[in-house]
Amino acid sequence: MRDVVAAMLAGNTEHAVAFDDRFDTLQDGQRPPAVTVTCSDSRVLADHVWNNDEPGTIFTVSNIGNRVVQHADGESVVSGDVLYPIVHTGTETAVVVGHTGCGAVTATYDALTGGLSEPPGIDHSVGLLEPLLQAGVEALPDTLDRAAAIDHLVEYNVDRQVAFLRDSPDVPADVDVVGVVYDFQDRYDGRRGEVHVINVNGETDPDALRETHPEISDRIDRLWEY
Repeated sequence: MRDVVAAMLAGNTEHAVAFDDRFDTLQDGQRPPAVTVTCSDSRVLADHVWNNDEPGTIFTVSNIGNRVVQHADGESVVSGDVLYPIVHTGTETAVVVGHTGCGAVTATYDALTGGLSEPPGIDHSVGLLEPLLQAGVEALPDTLDRAAAIDHLVEYNVDRQVAFLRDSPDVPADVDVVGVVYDFQDRYDGRRGEVHVINVNGETDPDALRETHPEISDRIDRLWEY
């Protein structure tokens, strides 16, 4: 443990040297233009995905399954960590970032198809995904192997999280909500580490998205039209 922490602190020393003067205009507040909701998988580097190293640019939220949903008073609501920048810092773009081979989606798939035994905390997180993914599991083509089924559900999960944000009365209608998949397993055409846009404000048809958003047409892709 001591070696691990020592290495982390050594890295922080380098970070502090490089970033010391980057907080001059941010010490007393933030106005990030985007909030991202990524999976907390160690292979998904929330800021590096966008090659971002500027504080104040992206409000980053990470959890297993890139969820925007939490339970409060018996209801499903937009998670406070996602909602905070939208309500309090003027953030007008939310990006849900799924990733190929997602362990949380895999666990949810297993829970819905054959049962799952996990500690209570993990079981709770998977339980938040289950009602969102159940219809997607039922709609999966029979011809898919397990890995392909999971990656189809990754897209389905991103779409459900986007829909939940757009449907929430707590999220202003003028907030743009984008769904993407980060690919480090060669599932899509392109380099490992590329982000593929699959949903913009509820629109999921790739041709329609390319027509509406030609500036990002080379990053629009899908594995599954359900």
